[in-house]
Amino acid sequence: MSKIEIRNLSFTYEDNHQRFEALKKIDLSIREGEFVCILGPSGCGKSTLLTVLEGLEKSTDGEILIDGEKVEGPGKNRAVVFQHYSLFPWLTARDNVIFGIKQSGKKYTRAERKELADGYLKSVELEEAAKKYPSQLSGGMQQRVAIARAMAMEADILLMDEPFGAIDPKLRQELQEFFSKLSKEKGKTVLFVTHDIDEAILLADRIVVMEPGKIRAEIPVTIPYPRRKEELAGTDDYRKLHQKLISLFHNRVAEEIGEEVVL
Repeated sequence: MSKIEIRNLSFTYEDNHQRFEALKKIDLSIREGEFVCILGPSGCGKSTLLTVLEGLEKSTDGEILIDGEKVEGPGKNRAVVFQHYSLFPWLTARDNVIFGIKQSGKKYTRAERKELADGYLKSVELEEAAKKYPSQLSGGMQQRVAIARAMAMEADILLMDEPFGAIDPKLRQELQEFFSKLSKEKGKTVLFVTHDIDEAILLADRIVVMEPGKIRAEIPVTIPYPRRKEELAGTDDYRKLHQKLISLFHNRVAEEIGEEVVL
């Protein structure tokens, strides 16, 4: 049985008295422990799909099942990391992570919560920043705290909405490789929204390519882990996969203007 089963999912919203169909009969199965990247241009419905999966919006039609149970709203089996760090500025790094531990619903003493929080901060290599506030941390450090807090919720599923999109390229690559390793070690099921082809290849077991409102293709990534961008870039496997993904976007544009694109 799939960890996540998305069946015939549609979502329509109204804006300025006009109706927009953001998702159109989406079908998608995700295995336990699988890392799936949802890849597509801005406005294609990637983040909307994540929002419905999170339970913050109710689908117009269709359903989402997690472990065979229908999603009716937010749940403790899902944790979210957004593009903008979303830490509580009045809490230290440790206390932000403790907030995540409390959200798990498990009973711990204050001392146990502190010990657990420090352990999660250590897992993201920030144990020395435990007493610092978000304003005292760099963007990359803040995002690592957000990842630690999501991990601390002990959710089976991580929903990542372009979490590295606002970070400079060098640090972004470091965080990509770091998060890939950490999610595999923890056995998490991950849905990771991105519009970056290189990021998807670096992270994913499978890439789901979206066009407006629909899934255009599902492509397995068979390149073995661990993956490092500088090592991948010159390989045939990377080049072929990158070209295939680029062609999906180019051909989409070509279909709209009635021309054929040859790569």
